[in-house]
Amino acid sequence: MIKYNQYQLPNGLTVIHHFDDSTQLCVLNLLYNVGSKHENPNKTGFAHLFEHLMFGGSINIEDFDTELQDAGGESNAFTSNDITNYYLTLPANNIETGFWLESDRMLSLDFNQESLDIQRNVVIEEFKERYLNQPYGDVWLKILPLAYKVHPYSWPTIGKEISHIENATLDDVKAFFKNFYCPNNAVLVIAGNIDFDKCKALISKWFEPIPAQNYVKPNYEQEPIQTEARYETVYADVPANMIVKAYHMPARTDEKYYAADMLTDILGAGKSSRFYTELVKNKNLFSELDAYISGDVEAGLLMIEGKISEGVSVEAAEKAILDLLENFKQNGVGEDELTKIKNKSETNIRFNDMTALNKAMKLAYAWVLGDVELVNKEIDLYLKVTQEDILKASNEIITPNNCSTLYYLSNHAK
Repeated sequence: MIKYNQYQLPNGLTVIHHFDDSTQLCVLNLLYNVGSKHENPNKTGFAHLFEHLMFGGSINIEDFDTELQDAGGESNAFTSNDITNYYLTLPANNIETGFWLESDRMLSLDFNQESLDIQRNVVIEEFKERYLNQPYGDVWLKILPLAYKVHPYSWPTIGKEISHIENATLDDVKAFFKNFYCPNNAVLVIAGNIDFDKCKALISKWFEPIPAQNYVKPNYEQEPIQTEARYETVYADVPANMIVKAYHMPARTDEKYYAADMLTDILGAGKSSRFYTELVKNKNLFSELDAYISGDVEAGLLMIEGKISEGVSVEAAEKAILDLLENFKQNGVGEDELTKIKNKSETNIRFNDMTALNKAMKLAYAWVLGDVELVNKEIDLYLKVTQEDILKASNEIITPNNCSTLYYLSNHAK
């Protein structure tokens, strides 16, 4: 059970506090409700760019990390389709430094051409290194626009293309910041060895004076139900052929999400999974074969991704996947196998809940989902999934017309 206090400042900032005296540390987790799905389709990659810009210093503080490290702290951030999350950890007796730094960059981020140029070049190099120059790196650049035709999940957090970041102007960046990086579009979680009264006093001192902004939530279309199978074939200088299948699945807030998540664990998680046992180990059709979910707030994707063994045709490999899936849709999962997956899910959740940082992130994300109490309901939602729920999920999700397939083939196979 994660106990917490929650309240809201007059400027719209939601505050969540969790006291944990088992540690001498304290965590500040500031989540902004902005991800790649909130971007202009012609100016993508901005949320991820800001993940970098926010560490570039403010008007008052030249270097965020130097000040934090001098107080014994560390920080990081990540961006997803739905959110941007900044977090820092400090010794509890130095935590006010964190409040000072985090509030200062919310209020007074330093916008200058030099900082933009530096961080833009960092992001461009990341785009090239991770997505363009790495084997299979551009898979998400291919499969997402195949699966999504109108929803902004159709591009990855890095952006659709490098030119969107290359052409970003200082005015573009300022406008994006002003709209999204404001107290009325954020949640601040404080977790660790700090009592609620002290936390409230520091919040009042450092965050309450920051004015709310006229936040405008972007409008975007919802993805219609996919009604036909989609296929695309690409060739690249990669060592082995790959098949990627994307199936639309329920949103994170849908109770059916939990059955879909457990379905991928049964199919592709670890060396006891169906895919590994049957198609990797026994039949040697794939060198790797995984199943996982995108985990998005809105309706996301159930993914199947496999590298085909040398000498195995793409047709034979795909047929083996489909045959196994069809068999599962007919026969479902056994009680012992389901119990094993449930135990694994519960263990993972309880283990992750041991650190103040993980609890802080979990509380912030539950706020985005609209129910902070989800942090304490999650285990029960997994444990109550039945064999029938998983069988139903497999039959609803894994259908030909709900699938987008990418054949990512080696140039050597031509």
